[in-house]
Amino acid sequence: MRAIWPGRSCPGWIDDMASHFYAYMARMKHIKRWGLRRNTREENDQEHSLMVAMIAHALAVLRNTRYAGSVDAGKVVTLAIYHEASEVITGDLASPIKYFNPGIKTAFKSIEQIANEKLLSYLPEDQRKHYGQLLFPDTRTEEYKLVKAADKISAYLKCVEELSYGNEEFRPAMNSLLDDIEKLDLPEVVDFMAEYAPSFSLTLDALN
Repeated sequence: MRAIWPGRSCPGWIDDMASHFYAYMARMKHIKRWGLRRNTREENDQEHSLMVAMIAHALAVLRNTRYAGSVDAGKVVTLAIYHEASEVITGDLASPIKYFNPGIKTAFKSIEQIANEKLLSYLPEDQRKHYGQLLFPDTRTEEYKLVKAADKISAYLKCVEELSYGNEEFRPAMNSLLDDIEKLDLPEVVDFMAEYAPSFSLTLDALN
């Protein structure tokens, strides 16, 4: 059976061939982050995921080139791209709420699990095992740990940018994130924060 592309003067995809997965992924741009804070510039999950992917890649390269690592940089990037995938269903729950107490944190983890299972069901059956590794990653791997570190760094850099605009709303979050990043005790994170992070507080003219 010939599939019909959407946008033509005939019906959309034949129902039994349709997969909603990437249509959901495209909605990451509608999920706003930092919902309880006044933002000078709003950030969405799609932007955040790209930033995390770039930072995670940098951490992987630093690990491999400077510290005799053997992490899979491609896997790191791909994990980072999908690390917030569940939020196209759950939305972004603000950290003060998500981590208010252990009960809420546990409940939200369960909701994320259900959301990812739903997303996986939107894929063709022969593709699910490949995406399952991204939606339900092995948290023990070095690749996953670098993505989690990159996630923290990305959030920290968002705070730095907001403070550079004079928005003091983000100072407590920045200080808390900096503490979390220092506790990671990863040499590639130390290098990234020393060599790349300071530029985020500069103006365009200063960068030039």
